[in-house]
Amino acid sequence: MNKIDRYIIKKFLGTFFYSLLLLLLVVTVIDFSEKIDDFIQNDLSFFTIMSEYYLHFLPYFSNLFSPLFIFISVVFFTSRLADNSEIIAIFNSGMSFKRFLRPFIISAIFLSILSFILGSYVIPISNKYRIDFQNKYLKSQKQILKKNIHVQKTKNHYYYLEGYNKKRNIGYKFSVENFENGKLINKLRANYIQWDEETKKWTLNKYEIRTFHKDGETLKIREKTDTTLMLFPSDFIVQINLAETMNLNELNKTIESETIKSSGKAKFYKIEKHKRIAFPFAIIILTIIAVSFSSKKKKGGIGTNMGLGLLISFSYILFFQFSSTLSINGNLEPFIAVWIPNILYVFLGVLLLRKTQNI
Repeated sequence: MNKIDRYIIKKFLGTFFYSLLLLLLVVTVIDFSEKIDDFIQNDLSFFTIMSEYYLHFLPYFSNLFSPLFIFISVVFFTSRLADNSEIIAIFNSGMSFKRFLRPFIISAIFLSILSFILGSYVIPISNKYRIDFQNKYLKSQKQILKKNIHVQKTKNHYYYLEGYNKKRNIGYKFSVENFENGKLINKLRANYIQWDEETKKWTLNKYEIRTFHKDGETLKIREKTDTTLMLFPSDFIVQINLAETMNLNELNKTIESETIKSSGKAKFYKIEKHKRIAFPFAIIILTIIAVSFSSKKKKGGIGTNMGLGLLISFSYILFFQFSSTLSINGNLEPFIAVWIPNILYVFLGVLLLRKTQNI
């Protein structure tokens, strides 16, 4: 590693952490101004807000958007090198573009490993405190009511629910199928079921039980009854940010458990898992793109490169949000949804890299 490598790495990391600090200060001011009514209403002290919320919010936010912060930092730093003709001097010394790119990639790999470790094992611990604070004071629980719910609680019991009304604690078009040795033994169907919070029991309304025998079947029709089921209202509600409190090992165990249950919750945990792996790779990909298009001196100077950088970074966010929404509300696999932006930007990076090398 020569002096140029050390110089670039020092500038890269220095610019990133400096810009990250400035952005976090801006984000803190904006977020505080939005939530100040909730803070005042709950009579929270400044120390409580900072120690119990922002101490845990800022690491989460900085790691979540670290690929974009790094991308903008690289564009700014590399554009300054190009504008000051430092890159021309480096190339005139005999250094190729690939060799020039090496210290950027080394820095990006370091930051991606740091991001992976923090996002997978450190920040989930911090997120527990952040989410507890939000749920207690800010009322910002992120929940989704599922539809067409299929749940397998045991090996032989399968539950189905068309929809669930959280406010009334009522589930519609409910059915239970009981199998034995691969054969359907009986099936219960009810127009709707209602949860009683005091007794912790379900009330079946307008239900029927169909029992299958070798000689035929019997049918019982009833109006109403109270019963216990291996189901709870929480089975029909997905708290999205719960996945953010789990480390990578806990996510894997939860995914395996929810997949066996066929609860439909597994995809939310899969999205979170793949995000923690895909984002570190995005740091490397976006770094290569940033160096490729900002290493040449342009008429507009740094402003032109920063404008293009912001356009690319916002398009990355747009692609990611769009594909993630398709996975949550559609049938797109979480793995594909999370990795689509990275795959698209790999092609963009290759094209820009070739174009830069040919100039």
